Amino acid sequence: MSVALATAREQTARIARLNDLARSARGVACTAVATAGFRSLPEADQSCVRELIETFDAFAEDNDPHGERDFGTIYQLGDGHWTTERPRLREDERERVFWKLDYYDRAMRFASEDAADPRVTRRVLTIMLSDEY
Repeated sequence: MSVALATAREQTARIARLNDLARSARGVACTAVATAGFRSLPEADQSCVRELIETFDAFAEDNDPHGERDFGTIYQLGDGHWTTERPRLREDERERVFWKLDYYDRAMRFASEDAADPRVTRRVLTIMLSDEY
């Protein structure tokens, strides 16, 4: 394996670890924001979704192609239950929430030059209804 490839893999792994920390320590390891649509959900639903984001581990090639663990989807089933598992049938789904981590410079003016370096990067976690994406 080339040194460049090893370094790229190490950087991706570091970004993924920092993103896991950001999700589990919102407000400390990242700034968390929620859209108006998400905030319009009942408080109990918002709380359940936030908990699922903190513990999210349903990463796959289709939602995490770069291995950074920076995006996910939470589904509300017809019975009101929230899950990270995609319903088999579209009609079994009542609501869909996306969460996304983005990387900014410390001044929050531009994209970060190095998302693997927390000294120069601020993470922002956005929680939104899928139709707000």
